[in-house]
Amino acid sequence: MSRIRPHTRGSRRLAAAGVTAATAALLAAGLSPAAHADGRPTRATAVENAASALLAHAANLGLTSAQGTSVRDVVVDRDGTQHVRYDRTYHRLPVLGGDFVVHLAPNGAYRSANRATRNPISLASVVPEVSGPRAADLAVNALRAVNLGERLKSVRAKPELVVDALHGTPKLAWRTNAVGQDSLGNPVARTVLTDARTGAQIDAWDSIETATGDGKSLYSGTVPLETTQSGSSYQLKDPTRGNTYTGDAENKTDLCFFGICFVRAPATLFTDADNHWGTGSNADRSSAAVDAQYGTNETWDYYKNVHGRSGIAGDGKGSYNRVHYGSSYNNAFWDDSCFCMTYGDGDGTTFGPLVALDVAGHEMTHGVTSKTAALTYSGESGGLNEATSDILGTMVEWYANSPSDPGDYLIGEEIVKPGFGKPALRFMDKPSKDGNSADYWSSSVGNLDVHYSSGVANHFAYLLAEGSGAKTINGVNYDSPTYNGSTVTGIGRDKVGKIWYRALTVYMTSSTNYKGARTATLSAAKDLYGAGSTEYNAVAAAWSAVNVN
Repeated sequence: MSRIRPHTRGSRRLAAAGVTAATAALLAAGLSPAAHADGRPTRATAVENAASALLAHAANLGLTSAQGTSVRDVVVDRDGTQHVRYDRTYHRLPVLGGDFVVHLAPNGAYRSANRATRNPISLASVVPEVSGPRAADLAVNALRAVNLGERLKSVRAKPELVVDALHGTPKLAWRTNAVGQDSLGNPVARTVLTDARTGAQIDAWDSIETATGDGKSLYSGTVPLETTQSGSSYQLKDPTRGNTYTGDAENKTDLCFFGICFVRAPATLFTDADNHWGTGSNADRSSAAVDAQYGTNETWDYYKNVHGRSGIAGDGKGSYNRVHYGSSYNNAFWDDSCFCMTYGDGDGTTFGPLVALDVAGHEMTHGVTSKTAALTYSGESGGLNEATSDILGTMVEWYANSPSDPGDYLIGEEIVKPGFGKPALRFMDKPSKDGNSADYWSSSVGNLDVHYSSGVANHFAYLLAEGSGAKTINGVNYDSPTYNGSTVTGIGRDKVGKIWYRALTVYMTSSTNYKGARTATLSAAKDLYGAGSTEYNAVAAAWSAVNVN
């Protein structure tokens, strides 16, 4: 079995975190130092201010000379308040759970910070006792164990030495990505965290999370598309949204390992002679492409028009889509390595093509999460990661206001087939209707698969938007209970989307759990609507109604 050798990566050291070194951080983050016309601090200014705060408040942030920091994201509020998010290294090793957010006043003065963990980071040694190849073998075994009955092929593993501060006392660990292909050639992947001293598994999680013309889509009727004319034909590429485009994967799959692709499934750009795309049926391969492009457009517009975010990474750059991926592939996923969305066609029995609007919004929101809070994809943080995609993906569906696919609080209702046995993948009003998801928090909820532990936050979001009890919305019947028997009055989905997005981008960190999510959303509600406001009190009541107190 061939393996790629382990590696480490470094970042800017604390000793160089002053204003002069911050200029280098601006370039690394792609930030312009130009001033806003209204006098509001720029993102570049915020990074400069935060760099000074790191020096002045190093002890409070748990920073030492052995550590480095790098800017991941910047948010500047309308009133000039600044929030700068950092990743942390220790002796040049990435620190899982080392991320933090620095909050600054409009004048740049330090206010406070949110840290993923407050445990001091200090190790006796950064030399592993368990070798990288041994960690790779353990990860491959873990991948095979969760794919029992499958004859996996092209299996590879790539270990990376890290400091794990997410699981109690910080320790040296191997973070190993194991990938391969199943019997149909579709990708499987798992990330395994191994104690670098004992070889014990610390944690593991799946790492495939799980257009002007018009087009006839499979799920959303006839939709408008912004396209690009090329000679006498048109390309399914949108110049108004960062040149997002959709291509045909030709039922092929990737053979990629940790950003290095030996074989990459194509994304052959769809073209059309008359700028009228698809027929609304699977017989025309461009019909699924219409759905994918439309989903990308609506997701882009939602984040841009509602939250002021330009593109998934907030940098104005477009992503791309691949449809018809793999053979009867029952999945869709966002991949940071290609900055793209990939959609399978489904097996036709349990799922149809997975290009529905809420699926697109869900998966691309994983990209937003990765560029902001980067919620760890396991335990309660993993449930919140999945719930973030369900919640904001649902907001995309409501925002689109498609007559053919009206807004609802069902996840994936368009793609399921009779063989699935349920009318949707998940149900936000009462998550347990899927037979697996949690309605309420308990001490064991973090042990569930992240798609099921997400139920607690999904239930919270529904209650906060619509309130408890029985009601019919857009022709769908809901009946949402509460843990404590309380009656919750909703504040509307638009406010819920704004509160959750601000909590995600300003207050949550990689290790945020349900208790932390309550705190983060209360902080967001306070920022947006004021302490003691109806919205603030509703957030508290909705969390209590799902037993997060």
